[in-house]
Amino acid sequence: MSNADIAIRFFLQLTAILAVCRLVGLLVRRMGQPLVVGEMIAGVLLGPSLLGLMFPGVQEKLFPTGPSMTMIYVVAQVGLVLYMFLVGLEFDTGLIRHRLPSAVSISLAGVITPMVLGALTAALLVRQGDTFFTDGVKSWQAMLFMGSAIAITAFPMLARIIFERRLTGTSLGTLALAAGATDDAISWCLLAVVLAVFKNDMQIAFLAIGGGIAYAVVVLTVGKRLLGALGAKAERDREVSSPMITLTLMVLMLAAWFTDWVGIYAVFGAFILGAAMPRGLFAERVRQYFEPLTVHLLLPLFFVYSGLNTEIGLVNSVALWGVALLILVVSVMGKGVACWFAARLNKEPQREALALGSLMNARGLMELILLNIGLQEGLITPTLFTILVFMAIATTLMATPLFEYVYGRFRPDGVSELPLTTEVPAGLAEAPGGRS
Repeated sequence: MSNADIAIRFFLQLTAILAVCRLVGLLVRRMGQPLVVGEMIAGVLLGPSLLGLMFPGVQEKLFPTGPSMTMIYVVAQVGLVLYMFLVGLEFDTGLIRHRLPSAVSISLAGVITPMVLGALTAALLVRQGDTFFTDGVKSWQAMLFMGSAIAITAFPMLARIIFERRLTGTSLGTLALAAGATDDAISWCLLAVVLAVFKNDMQIAFLAIGGGIAYAVVVLTVGKRLLGALGAKAERDREVSSPMITLTLMVLMLAAWFTDWVGIYAVFGAFILGAAMPRGLFAERVRQYFEPLTVHLLLPLFFVYSGLNTEIGLVNSVALWGVALLILVVSVMGKGVACWFAARLNKEPQREALALGSLMNARGLMELILLNIGLQEGLITPTLFTILVFMAIATTLMATPLFEYVYGRFRPDGVSELPLTTEVPAGLAEAPGGRS
């Protein structure tokens, strides 16, 4: 297939992806769900689970294995990097300092409990041969991966729900953001250890954890001060020039390359860089330039790429559906219930503790990123990938209705809690796309 043929097919794929994502997105938004839910479902519908089942010829012709799939993957990675940069741009690190002790304890509960439950679950699954984990994966490696998959949180979704429910700067909103950020950082470090040992190279783990910590420290200290010059210039000139946008993209791509190279993955580097960027006019203009293309064109590619690797038909027996249900229950217990219990131990009010548990239980985009890494690195089989995607969609679907049931419906319209700070984080007011 020539480059011209690949390009022609890619444009057709983009058309189909955008149309289906838009249609399903409109349907789920009517049900009060965030757009990410529709795009996760749209990805599955375009894959072998529905389109491939009903019209296998069309699905194979539209999304054949080969160069066009590689193109979707690469462009999707660019979209992920830009999106996580925007999420970081909306993240106010000042809020975290108010509730760090509680956030750390809740995060630890949301990691340790999934690790224990995930270990027990993986110990059962790994005995089934290569049904769930590939040959060469040791039991404890499977346990660590399952724990990481259950422990991950849909952090960007937290930001959106917190703003939409007028919780920005409140006790609950601050605690949820702090716990979610800490939780995901621990989960990514655990994944780095799993991949390092799976490849028989502990240097991978040392490089990932050491390089990741060094990167975060440098970017959030020295880097933040240097980047402040961009914000000062923007305020002075009352505009963000093309050279400033180009420089921002260059630094972003360099950050993505470095964090990918050390092993904590480009999305984490993009998020940290976004958190270090100056706020005010600079952040506002950058969001205006980057957000529409990222949210409406590039990011849906990732959901579809994940959906093309998801085949519900692989879960074709009562036993496998039993495993899927077991993993869902373990995920809810290990995350939602554990975080609720930890919040209560920290003397958080019952209603806030329940709300926190419902928010922390969502997986969304971050879960799909982790699962794709596990599949591409040969840790898990397509069957387990499909089951975990099902878990990710189910827990993401639960988040908003559960939050409204245990907390949102008890808050009078127009009444907010007393905020911890009178300053509203600029980006939370416009979280990109409502995704997670």
